[in-house]
Amino acid sequence: MTVNMTKGQAISLQKNDGGSLTAVRMGLGWQAAPRRGLFGSRTREVDLDASAVLFADKQPVDVVFFRHLVSDDGSVRHTGDNLVGGVGQGGDDEAILVDLSRVPVHIDQIVFTVNSFTGQTFQEVQNAFCRLVDETNGQELARYTLAGGGQYTAQIMAKVHRSGSGWSMTALGNPANGRTFQDLMPTILPVL
Repeated sequence: MTVNMTKGQAISLQKNDGGSLTAVRMGLGWQAAPRRGLFGSRTREVDLDASAVLFADKQPVDVVFFRHLVSDDGSVRHTGDNLVGGVGQGGDDEAILVDLSRVPVHIDQIVFTVNSFTGQTFQEVQNAFCRLVDETNGQELARYTLAGGGQYTAQIMAKVHRSGSGWSMTALGNPANGRTFQDLMPTILPVL
């Protein structure tokens, strides 16, 4: 059963039977918003990029994004860059796979971001979401609909973080400006 998350909400990633999830997928989907023009409405392709920044004690130690598809330890993997969005028609346009059982013990948080490398703002985006899926069975666990319409070029979507002996996910949805994950670090650090 999917949990529709609100900004700031956290959920445990424990299974209903008490076991822990071993592998999850953070999927991102979006569509270009129609723009009114002199001759009616039209859409312009929007290129958003998903990234996952791995932290150890509030220090970034690795990142997975379209130019570095696999973390150095192999536990986090980006499935590839989508340049237009809306391809999945409600499905994932970009996805990042996390093998929770292989994430090194010193990594305590993984922050997921989305940004427009080309500088397009979220005013040009509609139906944007991130969702967490149990990769072992394809079941959607949580979905967070991203707020659109702003003059910002990025959002800090969510984080997966260690909680006791397991993991939790927190929906963040913090708007930011930047073309790359490096540009977003001042906005990421306060949510760790």
